[in-house]
Amino acid sequence: MSNPPTTSQPATMTDGFHLLLDALKLNGIKTLYGLPGIPITDLTRMAQAEGLRVISFRHEQNAGNAAAIAGFINAAPGVCMTVSAPGFLNGLTALANATTNCFPMILLSGSSEREIVDLQQGDYEEMDQLAIAKPLCKAAFRILHAEDIGVGVARAIRAAVSGRPGGVYLDLPAKLFAQTVDAAAGQASLIKVIDPAPRQIPAPDAIERALNLLRNAKKPLILLGKGAAYARADELIQKLVTQSGIPYLPMSMAKGILPDNHAQSAAAARSFVLPEADVVLLIGARLNWLLSHGKGKTWGGQGPKAWGGQKFIQIDISPTEMDSNVRIDAPIVGDIGSCVGALLTAMGQDWQKPPAEWITAINLRRDKNIAKMTETLAKDPQPMNYHSALNVIREIIKANPDAMLVNEGANALDFTRSIVDMYKPRKRLDVGTWGIMGIGMGFAVAAAIETGLPVIAIEGDSAFGFSGMEVETLCRYNLPVCVVVFNNNGVYKGTDKNLSGGTDVAPTVFVKDARYEKMIEAFGGIGVYARTPSELRRGMEDALKSKKPTLINAIIDETAGTESGRITSLNPAAALKK
Repeated sequence: MSNPPTTSQPATMTDGFHLLLDALKLNGIKTLYGLPGIPITDLTRMAQAEGLRVISFRHEQNAGNAAAIAGFINAAPGVCMTVSAPGFLNGLTALANATTNCFPMILLSGSSEREIVDLQQGDYEEMDQLAIAKPLCKAAFRILHAEDIGVGVARAIRAAVSGRPGGVYLDLPAKLFAQTVDAAAGQASLIKVIDPAPRQIPAPDAIERALNLLRNAKKPLILLGKGAAYARADELIQKLVTQSGIPYLPMSMAKGILPDNHAQSAAAARSFVLPEADVVLLIGARLNWLLSHGKGKTWGGQGPKAWGGQKFIQIDISPTEMDSNVRIDAPIVGDIGSCVGALLTAMGQDWQKPPAEWITAINLRRDKNIAKMTETLAKDPQPMNYHSALNVIREIIKANPDAMLVNEGANALDFTRSIVDMYKPRKRLDVGTWGIMGIGMGFAVAAAIETGLPVIAIEGDSAFGFSGMEVETLCRYNLPVCVVVFNNNGVYKGTDKNLSGGTDVAPTVFVKDARYEKMIEAFGGIGVYARTPSELRRGMEDALKSKKPTLINAIIDETAGTESGRITSLNPAAALKK
């Protein structure tokens, strides 16, 4: 007797590969940065097949940097995928840097199976990656079961963007990807994150305390950090500055929230306003090393640890940031948009602007310094120095204010910060809080991918060496990136000598007259050799017009640099020479 026919259909199944991709897509992730290899090669192929854009790099650190700055650009997590162990460690540098800079980023790494790792049985690229990642990021999670992928991705997204943004690690053991579950149950397990970064409204008494300090200030100053740029509260911040009449000073990645040529900008009088100000309002800025920790001669203190006596108002979403170096007299805890909006509402229409003497004193020093800089920029030394080369770039950016500017190096970074004006927010991307080398090409790739705008990357020759192979990535994806390498034959300058008298060159000296532009030509890009400002200008204008990957080898006087740029004081040997 035969069995009766059945009407039930076989269950439709799905696997960890597809659940992970579905979870990312459900939460608006459109681009993945990474480098394929065991055990994520198939994941990258499937991601592309599922409509995600997969940008593959030559080194995981550069892919991680791309994901990190994508997080800053979009105020949503950038995602980087790496292989296990060494690939994970390469990506971890970028993850730690993202956390330090408060960039939302998720690092997804394949890993060895737990039971083998825990017994140290010698698996392929065996490493306890979760334990290593935890101290270096905001949060770290491991997903062992396919039905938990939705929860793991949701927790990673929420951790990356809520409160103070940062990096999150998601550990994905290899066998997770092949696990199968019922497709309907799998889809039901996915989570679309709702309001991952909710507003945090400041306390009314905190707002009034801050305004009382500003009302009584004789020399108030507003200091804008990159957190202010990330917050996308541009109109509120602009209104606060103009309505209050208080001069402002932008940190490098906050440049452009108000245009650098704004009448209230005190950037050209920085060394005057910091020690002279009596009340300083910090918006998305931290009193870390970039601001001399709020102490020392920078702030008018009598000695490196001495406090200058300023009263500080600080807006920050993290209450633990307050009093990290000096006393914060009026902490305002909340998201920047809500805090600035509350200040504006409470200020009212009868706000008294700062004393004319303060504004006049700033303007006199600013105008004097600008005139001096203008005179320096007008010179045409042979070979080019940083000022003559950057005068060209300054004019190019002024004519193309929508272009994204990526910047790293020592002298190349410092001089660009002070010479090249920005006119729109979130157009300047640089090394940020850690001041590290190697972000250049990763940032440039992501800036082009995420915005679709032309990118100008200003690189010191030393900094370029950390990520230079990614010029192949620029060419592979045909990105509108113009890389300008300031070539002065070495680190800081190319003139150091071997103090032993031996035949090896000094540690800071590179191959003389290196032809960096040939690197991009090898991959089909455009190479330009520029010895004069006119050649540099022509090369940059052609690059912007063609929208083709271009590398300009800009020859800079090898004696023009200074050791460690403007942070010579952090070099112990330099300090001993004083």
